[in-house]
Amino acid sequence: MLRKQFAARVWAKLKEFERREGLLRRGDRVLAAVSGGPDSVCLAHFLSVQARAKGFSLRLAHIHHGLRGREADRDAESVRRLGARLGLQVLTKRLDVLRAAAKRRRGKEDAARHLRYGALARLAREHRCGKVATGHQLDDQAETVLLHLLRGTRLEGLAGIPVRRPLARGIELVRPLLPITRKEVDLYLKMHGLRGRLDRTNLSQDFTRNWVRLKVIPMLEKRNPRIREHLDGIAAQVAQMPGVDFRERKSTVGTWRTRRRKSTPGTSTP
Repeated sequence: MLRKQFAARVWAKLKEFERREGLLRRGDRVLAAVSGGPDSVCLAHFLSVQARAKGFSLRLAHIHHGLRGREADRDAESVRRLGARLGLQVLTKRLDVLRAAAKRRRGKEDAARHLRYGALARLAREHRCGKVATGHQLDDQAETVLLHLLRGTRLEGLAGIPVRRPLARGIELVRPLLPITRKEVDLYLKMHGLRGRLDRTNLSQDFTRNWVRLKVIPMLEKRNPRIREHLDGIAAQVAQMPGVDFRERKSTVGTWRTRRRKSTPGTSTP
């Protein structure tokens, strides 16, 4: 009973956040980015219910980065099965991240991020979708703020992950899951009989973000159980400061090289 009540609160939190921020409206054409992981599976299910209730169209998009071999192929297949279960069209795009990283002399993560958002923007444009939704949640927000602090950042870096920002001309990026934690995502999935796939690279502490997720935040949580909410509160306050344009009026697509040259390391916005 307590689990059901808690799950109901998670659902209510998502609906209230989406309503308050005005992220999704009747008649919208929405493309949800789904990797196959827990967050994106939660996003797909939540939006599928909201699409029927609010009257907007929804498609799922899966971006295959050409990394992780068979594991990535299984991710793609899991998204196709999810789309069939939810009765939604699944659009796929395959990328060659290693080639792009070598060509531009960038790290794999940086190249993957740029190519992924570019692919999502192209799919959205091809299918006349004005909004692209991603599954970033509260833990991602806390990790991002801490990462920016660790690496050194301008004030804008402390604004963390914006609820919404331009992705490309006429296309907006929205984050409907930002008010809930990773644990709440897991509970949501259990209550709806869903599962997300595990990306084993997320367990490697060779990546700084994983180290922050697996080591730093749990240590901070022992001292402050609400550390995620407090870091999110800091991000929200910074975002509202005069002169801090956390929504990035410039689009992500097509500005990668310029923005990387001009930005302070560690301040790129997801």
